[in-house]
Amino acid sequence: REAAPALGSLSEKMCRLPLPLLLFLLCSRAKAGEGIIGGTESKPHSRPCMAHLETVTPQDKLPARGGFLIRRGFVRTAAHCAGRSVTVTLGAHTIKKKEDTWPKLEVVKQFPHPKHDTTVDHDSMVLRLKEKATLTLAMGMLPLPPQFSIVPPGRLCRGLEGKLRLVEPQACRHFTAFDYSLQLCVGNPQKTKPGDSGASSVLWGVSYGPSDAKPPAVFTRISHDGPWTAKVLKEN
Repeated sequence: REAAPALGSLSEKMCRLPLPLLLFLLCSRAKAGEGIIGGTESKPHSRPCMAHLETVTPQDKLPARGGFLIRRGFVRTAAHCAGRSVTVTLGAHTIKKKEDTWPKLEVVKQFPHPKHDTTVDHDSMVLRLKEKATLTLAMGMLPLPPQFSIVPPGRLCRGLEGKLRLVEPQACRHFTAFDYSLQLCVGNPQKTKPGDSGASSVLWGVSYGPSDAKPPAVFTRISHDGPWTAKVLKEN
């Protein structure tokens, strides 16, 4: 499993549910390490909406990252995961050994959020696949939550196989880029690692945190960009 600097980290039935707190593991901006923050290994194919991304930039092939399938032909991930080319693997429990359950699909169009720049604001991207995925017990879709989904501070949230607790936004005010309308403040995990990269909070995804690996960290509110995502899907 891949992890990313300050990036914090369904049976078919689970992927059909509008889960409010499936942790969005955004892409790493640095060299990846191993491990999921504060998590345990999931049961094989129990998260069929998850996607593994391989991105190539003009300079180099970046560390692996993740996303999640939102339509048969579309994957949601982070805007800073963009590259010269992207390949998506679906239905994999591990990418270290080829499985019969997973295809590799080429991305033919990348749609980074138009308001995303060098900051972490609107760090969202939709990928259009060359071919539509065939839904199976190992490959499923994850519906996005309503735009104004509310998660109160103090809530202990379970994202995939990890647990995270939301804290008051004041705890993240020392991050100059923090914007509570776009982001959430998370008090744990107790560590941030290089590499937890690119899969999914349907409400939020890890954006950044302190380099000394101490909480809190900041997560993107994925739901905030829901209308933009719906527009991309409708027009493409």
